[in-house]
Amino acid sequence: MDEEGDSSRPSDLTVPPSRDGWRLILSTLRQQWRGIAVGVVVGLVWTAAKVAVPWLVQQAIDLGITPGDLEALRTWTIAIVIAAAVAATFTGLRRYWAFRESRRLETVLRDRLFAHVQRLHFAFHDRVQTGDLMSRANTDLQQVQNVVVLIPLTISNAVTVLAVAVLLVSIDPVLTVLALGSLPFLNLLGKRFSNRLHPTMIGLQRESAALATVVEESVSGIRAVKGFGAEELQRRRLATEADDIYDVAMQASRIRASFLPAMELLPNIGLIFVLGYGGWQVIAGQLSLGSLIAFNVYVALLIWPLRMLGMIIAQGQRAAASAQRVHEVLDTAPEITAPAHPQHLPARPEPASVATGVGRIELDAVRFGYGRPHPVLDGLDLVIEPGESVALVGATGSGKSTVARLLCRFYDVEAGAVRLDGVDVRDLDPVELRRAISIVFEETFLFSDTLAANIAFGRPDATDAEIHRAAELAGAASFIADLDDGYASLVGERGHSLSGGQRQRIAIARAILADPRVLILDDATSAVDPTKEHEIRDALGQVMAHRTTLVIAHRPATIALADRVVLLHDGRVAAQGTHHELLASSAAYRQVLATAHHDPTADAGDTAAASGGGDDPASTDGVLGVGGVAS
Repeated sequence: MDEEGDSSRPSDLTVPPSRDGWRLILSTLRQQWRGIAVGVVVGLVWTAAKVAVPWLVQQAIDLGITPGDLEALRTWTIAIVIAAAVAATFTGLRRYWAFRESRRLETVLRDRLFAHVQRLHFAFHDRVQTGDLMSRANTDLQQVQNVVVLIPLTISNAVTVLAVAVLLVSIDPVLTVLALGSLPFLNLLGKRFSNRLHPTMIGLQRESAALATVVEESVSGIRAVKGFGAEELQRRRLATEADDIYDVAMQASRIRASFLPAMELLPNIGLIFVLGYGGWQVIAGQLSLGSLIAFNVYVALLIWPLRMLGMIIAQGQRAAASAQRVHEVLDTAPEITAPAHPQHLPARPEPASVATGVGRIELDAVRFGYGRPHPVLDGLDLVIEPGESVALVGATGSGKSTVARLLCRFYDVEAGAVRLDGVDVRDLDPVELRRAISIVFEETFLFSDTLAANIAFGRPDATDAEIHRAAELAGAASFIADLDDGYASLVGERGHSLSGGQRQRIAIARAILADPRVLILDDATSAVDPTKEHEIRDALGQVMAHRTTLVIAHRPATIALADRVVLLHDGRVAAQGTHHELLASSAAYRQVLATAHHDPTADAGDTAAASGGGDDPASTDGVLGVGGVAS
């Protein structure tokens, strides 16, 4: 396949303001307001029970212990037990509802992100690394989930602080000022802590994504890594990224180490003042012992929520950074979308399995260059009639695969038009368009599923008989029959448990079963052993009969299957005719075949063909039988 994409271009993803991350979290939470509300109510009941306990302790001391009233002491003790039991029960319920809603939000965002990524155009996927997207869909959403867990907990803690503050004022305003006087300083520290930590959290998430990319590439490309003995190189790459994460994480740790001790110390300073001044009041008879004990318990109730403030700020900043990264993907608008009022392709004639009369392809003054200054296609005009098979031939980068990508509308033309059966592909719903076209890529991708499921990927409702027939036409039935589980055999990751030729036969069977009006073979036989290519060449001929077929190939044996050969050069049609006609008349065509040739087993036949000997039946049979020119 032509490597015409541009992986060096910058990513589509930009860094939006942090508020966009919070907006994404809040907009998603609004859809779950009922569950959040239940969680908040449960938290408030927990707060009421927790706040009631110190007051009940005060009553037990002042009304039971101090006057020596055992009955009153027994009554208030029972009340304390009941309040403690309610607090314990609702502690569990509070956490359950918090995790329930946070996991639901994580699921909703992951589903939304996955669906959006699938809608995004090919140019986006050309530039954004797989590991980065995986990091956003996993690590970043986990960080968002972690902060959503804290929402009901934080609200109940905030209400606890408010209720305790009111109760403290009712007991003694002066003691309250001494106990809570540190809060303004705590708020100031919290704000500075947040501002310092946020950029570091952004950097940490980015470095985590870079690490995930190295891991993903090393695992998915393990054959290349081992084949080139590059394990040490990948280890160094991973170590570099891990060191970067360590450096950023330590920077965040230093920030936490600078702020958290002060944020933890301030509430305890208030407690010291309370003990000193409150103890003097009790001794002076200005405050009851029960009130002082209750006051200290209330202050103790404040310490944990105030200590949590630092953790909440840190987690909130990390979640905001993660939500920003998710928002960056969701905010990327797909460039290839269905029109508001899509047209439809003309109906196929009966029988439905034959595409005769449909599948006319027109490329009208097409210009396209992947956004680069020099176009790959520049004013290309080409018409392929229904049922005709055309082979596109040209040097690497001449635009052969680009034609297939534009026909499937993986990209939109920069000028001109591409039409299928008289309808501009931009006026069609992409789903309808791509169901009308089946494409077999040079690089075959199989899913971790059974062979039958892989063949039926485009038609999940296909019968076993239809699956078997497609496999027979693709020349895959024989090797499938030799497997222990036949069509139920599980394919390993990316299909690497099969040979390259076997994978391509499965891909061809998948395209055949989809029964398209247009079939595209993008170097579809490149991985097939030239000595065995004849096993599927006849089958391809049957499939191509009466069906519009676009063949992108380098091997003369595959090219010769087409009714017409089109030579591309400088983004336009340089020559066209049958394989034999171009061998005889076009030096450029012979040069393309000679350049692509590298199979020493067929030197004689290909040399004769390239020199014009293709008109000789003997030399032609040599080329077609061996198929020595490989991609």
